[in-house]
Amino acid sequence: MTRTFNRATAACLLSLVPFAAQAQESVSLILNWTPGADHSPIFYALDQGWYEEAGIDLDVQSGKGSGLAAQNVGVGAVDLGIAELGTAFLAKSKGAELTAVMALYANSPFTFYWKKSTGIEGPEDFAGHTLGNPSGDAARVMWPAFAKAAGIPEDGLEFVNISPAAKVPTLAAGRVDIISDFYNGHDLKVKEFGDDLGFLRWSEIGLNPYGNSFIVNNDFFAENEELVGAFVEVTQRAYRACVDEPAPCIDALLSNASGLQRGAMEDQWGRVMELMRTEATMNSGLGWFAEDRIESTYELVDTYFDLESSFDPSSAYTNEFLSQDIKMTAP
Repeated sequence: MTRTFNRATAACLLSLVPFAAQAQESVSLILNWTPGADHSPIFYALDQGWYEEAGIDLDVQSGKGSGLAAQNVGVGAVDLGIAELGTAFLAKSKGAELTAVMALYANSPFTFYWKKSTGIEGPEDFAGHTLGNPSGDAARVMWPAFAKAAGIPEDGLEFVNISPAAKVPTLAAGRVDIISDFYNGHDLKVKEFGDDLGFLRWSEIGLNPYGNSFIVNNDFFAENEELVGAFVEVTQRAYRACVDEPAPCIDALLSNASGLQRGAMEDQWGRVMELMRTEATMNSGLGWFAEDRIESTYELVDTYFDLESSFDPSSAYTNEFLSQDIKMTAP
């Protein structure tokens, strides 16, 4: 998507308006799930008053999955959201009016976990074992793509239906041999299984669709381009600030969300930073989308999820509001 937006001009105009006189525009943001470490920069920016300074009165809403977030953004029930990009593409093929404006999980979070004591050392040993996940789990739907990338046969593996919450307990009890899960929760598995834990991130074998991304409703985008630009600029700056100094961001998360443990959120944020780090985000700008990976993400979704109507993937995202002066750190 090609648009014209002069960040320098907008910043200059904003600086000429006294803070107290700046009109606050209400903007709604639905998360992909309940608040977690990956959302801590948003709460940090809220507590620091950065959104307010940019003229944004941000309403952050808890979510219940990428599908709901993409649907709500697509119909204009909320202005912005966070959703797994493949899910957003699928919603777009069904008529959802949305555009991705910043990558959060620039690497795919999809990961397979197992216990080494079962004799599994890698995908080459998956045959004859059981894999537990929900029936509609993206990792199950895209299993043929994983098998192809890993060079193993598609058959020979038995799928077992379990709920998301049952994944770790079921693996621990030996009722399944392998589970699929997101890498941002990796440390919980390390604590549960210790040295017996085996795992493989899909990105390690070249299967790397984009994960969670910030999306915006197209009508809201068209009518509020500068406001969307201001949101992205503040959000990108906040994520980099939290990369540089995580502690205040975890503080902000814990003060805005209940039921979270500091240690777990600190561990989770460390994994989120790994998911944020790619060549594009380190060289072009934090949150930057790479054209070739947008295309490969689209192709994966089109192949395994049956898009209802095709579209040009270049029309579904933009990097226009991302500063190339704000980059993700190297490992």
